[in-house]
Amino acid sequence: MGGIGGIRVFDGGEVAAGTLRDMADRLRHRGPDGSGSWVGPDVGLTHTRLAILDSEHPRQPMHSADGRWVLVLDGEVLNHASLRGHLDYPFRTGGDTEVVVAGLALEGISFVERMQGQFAFVAHDLRTGTTHLVRDRLGIMPLHYRHVPGGMAFASEVKALLTSGPAPRVDHRSLDAYLATRAVPAPDTLFEGVKKVRPAHRVSVMPGGHVEETQWWTPPECDADGAWTPADAIEAVGDGVREAVRSALVADVSVGAHLPGDLGSSLVVAQMRQLRGDDAVHTFSVGLGEHADDELSPARRVSGLLGTRHHEVQVHPDELGDLWARLTWHRDAPISDLVDVAAFGLARTAREHVGVVLTGLGGDALFGGHARYRYARLAERSHVLPAPMRSRLAPTVERRLGAAFSTAERARLLGASAPAERRTAPTLGSDPVDRMLRHDLGHDLPDHLLERADRMSKAASLEVRPALLDHRLVELALRLPTSVKLRAGSTQWVLREVARGLLPDDVIDPRRQAPRPHLGAWLRAGLSDTVRERLSGRGSWVGQTLNPSMVDHLVERHERGDGSADVDVRLWTLLALEEWHDCFFGTPPSLPHPRRDAQVVPVPAPHT
Repeated sequence: MGGIGGIRVFDGGEVAAGTLRDMADRLRHRGPDGSGSWVGPDVGLTHTRLAILDSEHPRQPMHSADGRWVLVLDGEVLNHASLRGHLDYPFRTGGDTEVVVAGLALEGISFVERMQGQFAFVAHDLRTGTTHLVRDRLGIMPLHYRHVPGGMAFASEVKALLTSGPAPRVDHRSLDAYLATRAVPAPDTLFEGVKKVRPAHRVSVMPGGHVEETQWWTPPECDADGAWTPADAIEAVGDGVREAVRSALVADVSVGAHLPGDLGSSLVVAQMRQLRGDDAVHTFSVGLGEHADDELSPARRVSGLLGTRHHEVQVHPDELGDLWARLTWHRDAPISDLVDVAAFGLARTAREHVGVVLTGLGGDALFGGHARYRYARLAERSHVLPAPMRSRLAPTVERRLGAAFSTAERARLLGASAPAERRTAPTLGSDPVDRMLRHDLGHDLPDHLLERADRMSKAASLEVRPALLDHRLVELALRLPTSVKLRAGSTQWVLREVARGLLPDDVIDPRRQAPRPHLGAWLRAGLSDTVRERLSGRGSWVGQTLNPSMVDHLVERHERGDGSADVDVRLWTLLALEEWHDCFFGTPPSLPHPRRDAQVVPVPAPHT
């Protein structure tokens, strides 16, 4: 686990060691326990380490024993122990990094297909001169790249890429996507020319600069009707959840869990307690503002029932002003929601007790837990309605599906700079709900929820593992029919049935949801004095780039005390965009430096 980066140069150029040091410095929060660098012909790699596995052997970049491969790895290969037993290789360490190096040496880049866990890595083949950028199946770990004069740069986070090449510019074509969902789908970002490696893909950079993209894993299709009985589905999912949590517990440091009290996280903690026996399980919950106690009470109940050592964190609105710039810098993107603030507050406290936190993130997308899935059929049918009726219904449908600004509103905001509609391949699936689930797993999950979890946890040098996103459980969930996910008026039906016997009924089927924090109250408490200046002042980038009358109208409604949710969400979306622009195109925030237990040191050539 840590941060990875590097430079690939073409046509005989040289790699500047200073650039690698600058990259490592920008990634120090991802790996404060040590760092290393290596410069070879036409390529240089750097790594910062967060010690989770094999803490006695932290040195990366790592070379294969035959001298052919050089690797930097971020994340954890959770089945490294079983893979090791099938590789005829002169191992010198006990960690997962050398297992990947061994697999590359013996089987080539296709070895990635045998790896389980969450990972991103850069592997350079000295024999062929090809550099491979590889990302895990679900996109849990990040990896970005950028063409620079004479070469290509790649890194875990965008900020590390900006240490080389020309000054960045805004990708105006991606503004439309951000204004819709507050996230930009891969491979794009809000930075022009900065790309994400797509989940389950590898980007291979050849000598001379030719680039090839390959998808190395494909989600399975839904099984035929009648292939699963409800009882079979419950048994299979129960076994799958247990094995997913067992795999996620692999670590040489203490492992805790995020416990907001929802079904997915509660089930993960229940399985942890069974698997850990008498060993203590630390759990962590976070509450926001005036509703903190209501938010924390479900987690308290689950913790009490399961006997965990529970820790509560509270974040208050007056902290928002201080955290806004700092978290924007870590996110590499606009802060999309108060959940970002909560995630950082939780990570900051959890890091004082454990090195790894398991979460239930992804359970909603896998098993149909989001309320919007109830509108999946309506959303698809709306496309065949007559144009006048479709235009009237579109804003309502889009809001139900989570859009901040509707299609029509985005067109007005962007004006002449509104991009042509992006044509994307239709999402395959057996029915509207299945198609929406698959879309969320491919886009909303990696480009929004997992990106948030990664950046906010790494801002506190903490590893987060979404236990339910074990790819074997994901494959099982995708094969199951919608009828065992949305059933008898219940979302996540099969997961709820799995939880019976492990959790009480009022946790499995809560009668009411905890109230969400009032976004408008946070804006008024933390940022109200600067809203007009930020969005309508002479120096406002948002005010100059987007339709000023629409922006002013939102500001005026906010100043009049309009507490409607649509005003608050839209205003937050624009304020977050303005802060992002200021952080990366104006004055970067002053940040506390993480500890530096080791300097960036050159990594020696492979042993023989």
